[in-house]
Amino acid sequence: MAAYNLEEQETIEILKAWWKDYGKLVLLMLLAFLLSIAAVQGWRFYQRGQAANAAALYADLVAAQTAGDAKRVQEIADTFTKSFPGSGYAVLAQLEAAKASHAAGDKDAAIAPLRWVIANASEAAAQDAARLRLAGIYLDKKDYEQALQLLQQKHGAAFNALYADRRGDVLVAQGKADEARAAYQQALEQSDAQSGYRNLIQLKLDGVGPARETK
Repeated sequence: MAAYNLEEQETIEILKAWWKDYGKLVLLMLLAFLLSIAAVQGWRFYQRGQAANAAALYADLVAAQTAGDAKRVQEIADTFTKSFPGSGYAVLAQLEAAKASHAAGDKDAAIAPLRWVIANASEAAAQDAARLRLAGIYLDKKDYEQALQLLQQKHGAAFNALYADRRGDVLVAQGKADEARAAYQQALEQSDAQSGYRNLIQLKLDGVGPARETK
């Protein structure tokens, strides 16, 4: 089995949560899309041109991401929001821009693209993922109240374990061991029994230690 670091494992869990809530919907939307563009020749030609342009632009973004050029990634992401604002590409591009800025050590630059996704994404799962990542950035910045406010927002059931786990991280940073323990316990209960992420949650729970006995 491949070994993943914490960020990679979290990303896998986010993708699994997203697919659990929206996988079937995506397939239905794709089918409807294919049927609709097949109906009208002119519209089909236009859509093909737009899709090709968006795909080429996203390929440029991936190349910039691979090269570690966070500034270029953000520039391309902003082009998506202007030229293809209603597309899934725009959401993915802004999520990638946030990831690139964070990887480059610029936490402040990672905030705006995540805020954009929260405000503009049409799919709740994308908003849930953006809130989770933004809470992580605020945790890194020691802005614990902002992080907790984001984690208290309504989110899909598939994200319950991830949100509870991140809330536990914030509470540990605040020195609130009892509350953190409860959050990690909730995350453990909500997590998939077959998920490797469950082991990470257990390690955090063990690290908090047992509850203090009351006299």
